[in-house]
Amino acid sequence: MTTIESPRTATALEIVPVAGHIGAEVTGIDLREDLTDATVDELTAALHRHKVLFFRDQHIGHAEQIAFSRRFGAVTPSHPYDDDAPTEHPEILAVDSRLYEKRFGRKKFSYTNQWHTDVSPLINPPAASILRAEIAPERGGDTQWTNLAAAYAGLPESLRTFLDGLRAEHRFGGRIPPWDADSDYARKIAASPLVTEHPVVRVHPVTGERVLFVNPGFTTRIIGLTPPQSDALLQLLFDEISHPAYTVRFRWAKGSIAFWDNRATAHLAPSDLDHLDVTRVLYRTTLEGDIPVGVDGVPSSPVAGAKFTGA
Repeated sequence: MTTIESPRTATALEIVPVAGHIGAEVTGIDLREDLTDATVDELTAALHRHKVLFFRDQHIGHAEQIAFSRRFGAVTPSHPYDDDAPTEHPEILAVDSRLYEKRFGRKKFSYTNQWHTDVSPLINPPAASILRAEIAPERGGDTQWTNLAAAYAGLPESLRTFLDGLRAEHRFGGRIPPWDADSDYARKIAASPLVTEHPVVRVHPVTGERVLFVNPGFTTRIIGLTPPQSDALLQLLFDEISHPAYTVRFRWAKGSIAFWDNRATAHLAPSDLDHLDVTRVLYRTTLEGDIPVGVDGVPSSPVAGAKFTGA
């Protein structure tokens, strides 16, 4: 547990780990107030150490969420494709079950129900994401995160060495797009595809950790392998990153916030709500990311789509 004194509020900021490999709960902080530089530094260090930070009872709005996000980096527009952000707050992405049902033509509570790293098909995927709950169902709807650095470290050395030299294609829509082929959304993606070749193992630019940078939501194939070889290796890696030992699960309530290092994690949206007549609404901001670099020092290569920048 980490504790620091906040000179502004005279209360103690506590950061308490909640699982073996990932996750910590932060208390003794009010995100409606300006954060001191010392608090920002402490939270940044905790984010890199624990990969995802959880806050409770933070009843803030869009403007406050954006202001909090900006203390940690440049905030990007809401999403390369989705344009449902509140007009006065283009940085906010609405993760709203009502909007997903309208867009995809069927009940959905997230873009994808597969493990994924946010918008990894970008040449510079977001460095971090901040997600705030506005409407949470009374039961169900949890989100899970996994530590991709721990997943890599848990592999046999011979396999790690093999993976260090590989690259993989990340494509928006993944191997099986989660939308109808004749939908307006499918046509939008086809007109402006988003594809990047990333190292299978990226080096975290701050911690220096080696991170297993693949996910079933967006990674489509391993470059240089035959399709059967690629599918078999990806399945092995997907099984590894979803191993329960590397994960943490978070129960949402109104005012809950999760802040995660998108360079070292993947997360999983809920799949236990489709049979329930409930609404789930969360709001996300993302921080501008860097271009991933492999163990060999070679950065990712863009295939389609531009760098995503913030302000």
